[in-house]
Amino acid sequence: MAKVTVISRNGEGREVEAENGLSLMEVIRDNGFDELLALCGGCCSCATCHVHIDPAFSDRLPKMSADEDDLLDSTDHRNETSRLSCQIPVSDALDGLTVTIAPED
Repeated sequence: MAKVTVISRNGEGREVEAENGLSLMEVIRDNGFDELLALCGGCCSCATCHVHIDPAFSDRLPKMSADEDDLLDSTDHRNETSRLSCQIPVSDALDGLTVTIAPED
């Protein structure tokens, strides 16, 4: 089980336990971060689970799919660390990750 620090939109951080096999979106949502809407429930079709990932962990994440890339193009807050949290499976490799919930579009 990984420990992940989630930074909310107001800048407050909280460390949460992330169960292997869940998506990062499920971990964030299930730990009470209501600002992460995840309207599509993890189907990679809405971009409302947009987060910014600590760049030190980029090589530990799965490659971004074309669908994820297209959805991130629809947000005004995309940067080089942007990912959809529904597309990131939790594993022990993410222990220590800091993730920031992106501003709402």
